[in-house]
Parts: sequence; C-alpha cells; structure tokens
Amino acid sequence: MKARSCVLWLAGLCWVGSLPAQDPAVEDRLTRIEGQIRDLLAAQAEMQKRMAGLVRELSELRDQVRSGTGDYATQADLRRLADAVQEVDRKRREDYQKIAQEIQQLAKVLSSANPPTRTSPPAPEERTSRRRSTSPDAGGPVEKGYEYVVKPGDTLHAIVQAYREQGVNVTVAQVLKANPGLNPNRLQVGQKIFIPLPAE
Repeated sequence: MKARSCVLWLAGLCWVGSLPAQDPAVEDRLTRIEGQIRDLLAAQAEMQKRMAGLVRELSELRDQVRSGTGDYATQADLRRLADAVQEVDRKRREDYQKIAQEIQQLAKVLSSANPPTRTSPPAPEERTSRRRSTSPDAGGPVEKGYEYVVKPGDTLHAIVQAYREQGVNVTVAQVLKANPGLNPNRLQVGQKIFIPLPAE
C-alpha cells in the first residue's frame, strides 16, 4: 500500500515537473531529479523482484520438507537464504530513504520557483474613457473601457479571458484594434493596455 501511494505521489510530482518552468536552471534540475527518481524506482522494482523470488524459493523448500520429497535444505542453506532476504530488505529501505530525500529536494526546488500568477482584471467601477483620436484637442468619439497594467507572467489571451470571466465580453482582436502597435507576443511588465468595453 505504501509503495502504491509513493508511486502515485511521484507520478503527481513528475506531472508538476512537466509544467513549463520559469527558469531553465530549475527545469534542468527538475529533469535530473526526475531521472534519479526513475533510476531509484527501477532499482526498487528489481529488488522487489529478487525478494519475491527468494520468498518463492523459501516457500518451495518448506513444501518439500513437509511433503518429504526432494532434497532437504540444511540449516546453513536456510541461514544463507534468510541473510539474502534481509539484505534485499535493507536495500529496499535504503531505496525508500533515497526516494524520500529526492522528493524533499524536488519540493524545495518547486517552492523556490516563482509560481505563475493569475491575471485579475480591475473591478467594474475602475472604468476609464479616452478619445479614439491620438490628437489631444481632437473631438473624436469617446471609447469606454479599462486600463490594465501588465504583470509578470501575463499573456494577452489570459488577460482577455480574465476580463471575460468578470463579464466583460471582449475579444483579443478588439484589444489589438484598441491598442495599435501592441505586440501580443512581447508584453512588458508595467505596460498599459486599454481593454475596450464592447458597445451594448
């Protein structure tokens, strides 16, 4: 039962490790740790296989002694078999300790990495308005909407999706049209983006 829960937990950590990393060094460390964990799991599986074989041999010897057929095992044979089982069990415990240490290191690496931030749009009362014309004294039509300041980890799609979740039905195309020259692939932290309020 412990082995099954350990494997499930490791699978979860491996899935987390597959998320895009903020830093190539962190991603490299995660890859190395995942490789070490896979090696440890493979070694553990091999030890368990060997231990199962030894247990099977011991069971067969007991059956032979009970039935009175076949060669009898001597006390020395049984002692060697018991020693081998103890050795396999000792190595299994060492493997569990190594896996636990690797998991702790992985948790430290993951906690030190910057988690991606969720884009949160301003509340509806923070509406701003602006004139469509770039000239300050031009009397063009007034455009209503929100002004959003780009935060670390933001993408234009995520910003638009966050506004849509707040009930502002705007599209990426509308935001690009309202912000001439905006490159959606090169958003900079602190950059201001005008989010137009669609006409009702």
